[in-house]
Amino acid sequence: MHPHGPGAVGKATAPYGSWESPISASAVSSAGRTAEGLAVAGDGRLVWVETRPEDGGRAVLMKEAAEPGGKALDVTPQGFAVRSLAQEYGGGAFAVQGDAVVFSNYTDQRLYKQTIGDNSSPLPLTPDFAGSVVRYADGVFDPHFHRFVTIMEDHRHNSSNPITTVAAVRMSGQDVEEPTILVSGNDFYAFPRIDPTKKRMAWIEWSNPNMSWDKSQLWVGYFNEKGEVQKRICIADGDPTIIESPTEPKWSSKGELFFITDRRSGFWNIYKWDEQSNVVRPLYSLDAEFSKPMWIFGVSSYDFLGKYDTSHEIVCCYRQNGKSCVGVLDHDSESILKIDIPFSSVTSIVSGDDGSFYIEGASATLPVSIAKVTLDEKKTMATDFSIVWSSSEDVAKYKSYISLPEFLEFPTVIHGQHAYAYFYAPHNNVFQGSSDEKPPLLVRTHGGPTDEARGVLDLSVQYWTSRGWAFVDVNYGGSSGYGREFRERLLGQWGVVDVNDCCSCASFLVETGRVDGQRLCVTGESAGGFTTLACLAFRQTFKAGSSLYGIADLASLRAGMHKFEAYYIDNLVGNKQAYFERSPINFVENFSCPVILFQGLEDTVVSPDQATKIYKAIKDKGLPVALVEYEGEQHGFRKAENIKFTLEQEMVFFARLVGKFKVADDITPIKIENF
Repeated sequence: MHPHGPGAVGKATAPYGSWESPISASAVSSAGRTAEGLAVAGDGRLVWVETRPEDGGRAVLMKEAAEPGGKALDVTPQGFAVRSLAQEYGGGAFAVQGDAVVFSNYTDQRLYKQTIGDNSSPLPLTPDFAGSVVRYADGVFDPHFHRFVTIMEDHRHNSSNPITTVAAVRMSGQDVEEPTILVSGNDFYAFPRIDPTKKRMAWIEWSNPNMSWDKSQLWVGYFNEKGEVQKRICIADGDPTIIESPTEPKWSSKGELFFITDRRSGFWNIYKWDEQSNVVRPLYSLDAEFSKPMWIFGVSSYDFLGKYDTSHEIVCCYRQNGKSCVGVLDHDSESILKIDIPFSSVTSIVSGDDGSFYIEGASATLPVSIAKVTLDEKKTMATDFSIVWSSSEDVAKYKSYISLPEFLEFPTVIHGQHAYAYFYAPHNNVFQGSSDEKPPLLVRTHGGPTDEARGVLDLSVQYWTSRGWAFVDVNYGGSSGYGREFRERLLGQWGVVDVNDCCSCASFLVETGRVDGQRLCVTGESAGGFTTLACLAFRQTFKAGSSLYGIADLASLRAGMHKFEAYYIDNLVGNKQAYFERSPINFVENFSCPVILFQGLEDTVVSPDQATKIYKAIKDKGLPVALVEYEGEQHGFRKAENIKFTLEQEMVFFARLVGKFKVADDITPIKIENF
């Protein structure tokens, strides 16, 4: 007989939070691999970048195995890592053509050329500027002039205000030369894409104070015989009466230009440019998001099926009501057909050579994975869906411990307005809570803040729910995935709308009888850490909080902000007074509950002294507080051992201070001041 006594259907009854679970913090940290950038090599096999927390966060190019179910191959040799630091967040760090790959190397940020399957060392294509002062991203092979065309971010003259251009890099010759600038003059560029049939290129550009998803432009430039951009025309956002954010331009094999924009409807839909009349028209209008905010380079939300034939079909993914759909869009008949697949979230899509396509996605029961999808001849249904790569291969063994998300729409403080969340109830195969107890709740505030929680299998959520916690991921006003109007709720209101929505969500869960109102905790990282700290400083909803490299001082963040986000904070916060009034660091006397802080000491986005100041002030006030500092850790790039340690210490901190239970795991707690 179990020491806790028997429960219904053979389950033992034990206090929420005290349950034993096989989903350990080590299991969570080893499931922390991520994939980025999908591309298809000349032999039709997929290539992508895998980031490995267990290898210090090293990012490596991988290639799909020749045989289905075989082991993927490492393409990147030891001593190299594939990661761009352009715009700080990177992305678009490699491109493939045939068996040739060009990639951005992490340590020196130079571009290198490598032949897949050849064991010789990668060859540098760009000069060696000391340090990572010149960075490249989002590059493509130029079939007309045998060169590589890329975004170049040059920090040589001013590190806080680098010059971004579209540049060309020579692919041949022994001597490495300075890249040639093709397009310059604006603050930011992305998506240089070359027409395979004619000597011309499309690109996206935008200028401060906008982010690319606020307002951007799509241009087409025509090359002269020397490969210089001689003439250019604006395709989208040339009309001052239309506010739009074009993104993801792509040329078909017939030289037709497609792209995504959110003109008029406020939802990103796929459009086509009619060159003769210089007008653009939507292929299919839907109140759904066919793209997402471009935090990183190289986003791919659609592609042409059967790339090298004259197919009329586009395979695409779109977000609607908190769920991703995959569809085949016929751009001749302007109709879309939904393809039924096991993923409820899709973040990237690229077409294979044979009419198949690859997608990166996840679902409530599948962790982030890459799958190959094969369609029937009529392209109406998937005949095969096979996983090529998984962020967590052994997740199946936890199946009976997995809590499934419930999509919530809850009322906000503004009458008639709603926000969204994914709620996970406590779930364990062996244990259950007693009928006279409600579970503690952990509210997670996502980063960005223009990001989106997706309701997919994430062991860092299941770590809590399998131990008897309720967990909720909040998509507050400002989150992406719900159209421009919802995204823009945060403009001028960061630290207000997000805080209100997180508190409203917690209250809603208490009022609907799902959780214990006396044991509400909140956690968040980066921008989510700001929302967490603001909840604790300006509201009395939560009983304890945890901040992971969270922003405490908006003015200091603004002062040290890199060029990409230099005005983003202004747009979200507003005037000087708001900067002061919404910064938790200025109102530490308002903190009234225990806080644990985690901070990387190599963080260039949130300076480590912010966490130190908050810690000292809360300690001086006599409240329980703990600070964990990680040597050598950068913003958002976390090492496996640190992910494990953070989770365990959060769990024990909350258990000791608000839990009313003892954690089943054997964890040595760190010192908590004033406890």
